[in-house]
Amino acid sequence: MNNIILEANHIAKRFASTLALNDFSVTLERGKIIGLLGPNGSGKTTMLKIINGLLVPDQGTVKIAGNAPGTESKRIISYLPDKNYLTNWMSVKQLINYYADFYTDFDREKAMDMLKRLGLSEDMKFKTMSKGTKEKVQLILVMSRNAELYCLDEPIGGVDPAARDYILHTILSNYSKNATVLISTHLIADIESVLDDVIFIQNGSLRLHASVDQIREEKNMSIDSLFREVYRC
Repeated sequence: MNNIILEANHIAKRFASTLALNDFSVTLERGKIIGLLGPNGSGKTTMLKIINGLLVPDQGTVKIAGNAPGTESKRIISYLPDKNYLTNWMSVKQLINYYADFYTDFDREKAMDMLKRLGLSEDMKFKTMSKGTKEKVQLILVMSRNAELYCLDEPIGGVDPAARDYILHTILSNYSKNATVLISTHLIADIESVLDDVIFIQNGSLRLHASVDQIREEKNMSIDSLFREVYRC
């Protein structure tokens, strides 16, 4: 199996007068948890949407396991968008059944175990949940697939701090050694402990792509500290 899960070459994307991505190139290896980091408006969500075939770049190419975004890539990508995408009238049980019917790699047993650990009932209606609970359910559904690439857009942005450790543990323990997790977030300190590599993106361009160990060794600082230095937070 090829060790490269994703190749993005010279990606550019413009929305009217805004250049969301500018000559963005990156290669991701299998078996890693990678932080896609940058301030709001830096191009993180746009890049994730391009990877998932929801946007088409104006320039450049993307390959996922050797395939352009499309039917084949969607079979191996599990995507958590930054906004609610589930049907409000459905219960958790119905959502699990929907995912199990739609995705052949969905692990129902894994989903039920995560629900139990978070104290969530399968009878709960999605429309009655708080924003944080909805995000937990969405993450459970996404991480219960045996995918090769997980794209998570702000997976802990709306949950309480007490639940973040469990959610990060869920991400860490529910992907295989041949899979990659790409996490977009601005909560650097909360996810730093689980990251193998980081990608800094600024104004749509690649600012840095390095391993966490390399940064700590060469810069003698945490990822959060380097992020604040680079972006002057």
